[in-house]
This record gives sequence, structure tokens and C-alpha cells, in this order.
Amino acid sequence: MTTDHLLPALTARVRATAHARTPACPCGAATAADGAASTAADRPVSTAADGAASTAADGAASTVADRPVSTFTDGAASTVADGAAFTVADRPVSTLTDGAASTVAVGAAFTVADRPVSTLTDGAASTAADRTDATAADGPDATLADRPDSTVVRHAGTVAKAHAADADPAELALRVTVAARLPGILLPPLGPAPVTVHGRLVTYWPYGTPVDPENPDAAPWESAATLLARLHRTPAPAAVPPMRGPAKAAQAVARLRTAAPHHPATAPVLHAWATLPAWARGEAPMPDTTTLCHGDLHLGQLIRHPAPEGPWLLIDVDDLGTGVPGWDLARPAAWYACGLLPPDDWHRFLTAYRAAGGPAVPSHGDPWPALDAPARALTTQTAARAVTKAVAAGRPLDEVEQPLVDACARIASAGPSAPRG
Repeated sequence: MTTDHLLPALTARVRATAHARTPACPCGAATAADGAASTAADRPVSTAADGAASTAADGAASTVADRPVSTFTDGAASTVADGAAFTVADRPVSTLTDGAASTVAVGAAFTVADRPVSTLTDGAASTAADRTDATAADGPDATLADRPDSTVVRHAGTVAKAHAADADPAELALRVTVAARLPGILLPPLGPAPVTVHGRLVTYWPYGTPVDPENPDAAPWESAATLLARLHRTPAPAAVPPMRGPAKAAQAVARLRTAAPHHPATAPVLHAWATLPAWARGEAPMPDTTTLCHGDLHLGQLIRHPAPEGPWLLIDVDDLGTGVPGWDLARPAAWYACGLLPPDDWHRFLTAYRAAGGPAVPSHGDPWPALDAPARALTTQTAARAVTKAVAAGRPLDEVEQPLVDACARIASAGPSAPRG
């Protein structure tokens, strides 16, 4: 969600940037001039702080809660993004947390904000957040995302992203630098450093074609796995902070403790959280402090650039850093274990990752010892957010949120996750 001033200012800035890159812009502009858009507000974060005061949040509701498909559900409680209808196809599976026979949907479609998407993409990212979406608008301007942690707008072939209000300027600058220095793996930014717009850090990126959520059969699992393996094998080209996955999970659990200490769903979530090793809870350094990780991998984080048929690249550097590479493989691994991802797709992904020399899992044998703790952490984080949002809205857990809590109860009953490293 934006302030009253941020969205129009961001739209003006992305127009100016697009016109500077493409004098003959599809919108009809013939020069780089775009009214008052090219102002001193676009400046590196090292300069003086933007003096313009941001107004209070506009209160617009986010279209999709940022919560992925649950990774530890049985067939009776398969979950998807908020309020989504899930078409269940009978399929017996064995899960890591529930020994009973269960059935789940494989490759089923669900609807998020009246838009069909596949279970192969993260429910939060499948709208347009942190990616460019060719279908977002017919004209050259499009607001691709407007959430508390990011606002993303597009003008023709240029995208501007306003990062979270609490984003650290130095850390974000380092992450953007890494993207600029790994152009064959990460989408390179259009500028060397973030700028400030109404007190928010903003980065500019070229347009890319995202994964088509309506065509799950074309999901680029091999490309995603190969890019991850290359990222994990590449020494960080610049000093970067730790990957943010565990810290974000810890933030979600901390908010739950504050917002709903006595809610009946809080106990199973906290019990599941307690099964994690300290590093996965953000309470100790990660056992791997050198491997470069994306931090929030799902298929919504891939685009083709140049659009529409260029090579696949990873996007969204907000969580990028050094850490345990298994965190980047945890979502597809957990989906496969719960039957949400067809075995063929999982084996395509895992085989491609291993063939590319990815270090997150052994080259042969069972990959789960390296993936169990991250998958549990993501599920617990998701449940914590669900309970917190339900309490804030003054309502009971819905048919999507309750299964998340049930999954945490099963995780807790399975006992502690084996420590890694």
C-alpha cells in the first residue's frame, strides 16, 4: 500500500526513465522530457534524505495475502492463496508429516483475485508483485503491485519498484550491485544504486516476460534449477548481508506472539517453530555463510529478458544474500513431498539442479536432510501470518488458514528437524 504521494510520483519517475531509455516510446512521447518527472527526487541513496513527508497509508487492501501454498497439508486440507477455490484431484501421496493416506491436487488451478493461476507459482507473487506482467494493463502504464512491502509500476519497457519502508539503504545497494554483476543469472538493474522517492528506496529494471501461470505445463523448472545452481556456485561479486529467509520467518512469528498470544492457533504454530534449528529461526548464524542465495525462490521470480523470448533470469533481490542454499529449493521440495507438485516436475527440477552442480543437496541420494528445516520454516511462517491477519480482521480462521495451523501441528508432532551443518 502506498501513500497518497508515492504512487503518482513513482509513475512519473518510471515514465521519465522509460522515455530516456526509449525516445520513441510506445506511449507516443518523442523525447525524454515528461513534465515534472525528471526532478531532484531521483537521486542516489547516499545523498541527503528526501524532504518530502509521506502521508499515512492509503488503506487500500492488498489483493493477495503474501502466503504461498502450504507445504505440509494432507489431502483433506490442501491450501492455497487467500480465499482461493481449490480443485482437488484424487491422488494418493505420502507426506513427510502425515503418514495417513491422503489425496491432493496435482497441477490444479486456483483463483487469486479473480485471476486463474497455477499452484506452481507463489500465491503472493502470482498477481504482479516484483515482476512485470504483460497482461496487467492495455496501455503503457500499469501498477503491478501495491503492497506494504513493495509498490511496482511499469511504463512500456521500464519497471520501477519502491521497496519496503524499512529497507536498509546500504544492504539494498549491495544487493543491486550483485544483480548488476551477474547479468546471466539475475536481471540487471537499469541504475547502479537505489534512488529515493518520497522517502522510499526505488530501483529501476527492464521489462521481462513472466512465467505464464495459466500454462503450468510450460513451467521452466529446468531453467529455474539451473539458474539457482549457477547462483549458488558463484562467489558473491560484492559483499552482501545474510540471506533474509530466516529473519523474515522470525518476524512473522514475532508478530504472531504480539498480536495473538492467547489465540488457540498460536500454540501449534509456536510448537512447530520450536522444532526448527536455531539458524532457521534467525537466532543463530546460518551454517553456510558464503553461498550466494536468492532467498525467496518461486516461479514468479523468473522472467524472460529481453521480452518476450529472451533467456530466463531471476528477479527480486530484496532477500538475496549468503546462507543455506537449501532455502531456495524448499518450496518445490515441499510441494512435491505433499503431492502438490507432480513427481515428474520435481525430478526435472532436482535433476537439472544436480546436473548444473548445485551444492544445496548431495549429487545423489536423498535430498531431504538438506531441505527439511527450510520447508518447515516456510510453512510455519505462512501459518503465523495467517493467524495474525485473521486476528487483525476480528474473524475466525477460514478454510484456508485453519489447514495451515493443522500442518504446523503435524510438524510439531514429527519432532525436531535434524540440524544442518
